[in-house]
Amino acid sequence: MKTTVAYQNDEFLMSEEARSVRILCEYLEPRARLARLGASRAVIFFGSARVRPRAPHGPDYYALAADLAERLARWTLGRHPPASRYYLCTGGGPGIMQAVHEGAARVDRTLNLGFNISLPHEQHVNPFVTRERAFEFHYFFMRKLWFASLAQAFVAFPGGFGTFDELFEMLNLTQTGKAQVKPILLFGAEFWSKAVNFDELLARGYVAAEDLRLMHTVDGVDEAYQVLTAALEAKNGATASTDPRAEA
Repeated sequence: MKTTVAYQNDEFLMSEEARSVRILCEYLEPRARLARLGASRAVIFFGSARVRPRAPHGPDYYALAADLAERLARWTLGRHPPASRYYLCTGGGPGIMQAVHEGAARVDRTLNLGFNISLPHEQHVNPFVTRERAFEFHYFFMRKLWFASLAQAFVAFPGGFGTFDELFEMLNLTQTGKAQVKPILLFGAEFWSKAVNFDELLARGYVAAEDLRLMHTVDGVDEAYQVLTAALEAKNGATASTDPRAEA
């Protein structure tokens, strides 16, 4: 009778008893692959998967996200050596996530990282993320752990439940001292001023004034770019690069 070692036993590995093994895999495999890629820091983008180019009403957040990502990609190519560059990281799917990666791909698609999540409706990684830089997660909390681990800044574009979940978890981690203070930008004042009444939270004493200073609301690519690059260079510094793509 042929027997199977436990680590090759698919029935066991997918069982309730092996959940801790699966969780550990979603920590160890990304860690090993990111180390091979030399990816140690990133600007994390959140936003709706339902946003499409040339929205009929309101700002074209797809175009704005793509333009901001393109500018950040040129900035990091021009200011940082390869081992210190900032990657553009999203959940890897459509909408704002695809816009970010499309913008960065105009410069260098290897700066894109996609942290996809397995969902019943099978969200797929967008075409601007290369296979080696596309990660698939089953557990939301492990995916968010990697967002927090790589993050040097967060940019939240308009979105729904998923965007709010990600944004507020990062705000909570920062507020409670579980994560270092990093730039957190809310892109699109016309959306965020209506979607969340932060002033009411302050008035009721549910948050403190210093909590609200953890984030900055911005309205355009120029403003977002200036806030992000100034904060990141103040924290981590920069050196000149000779990469010609930075000047394209």
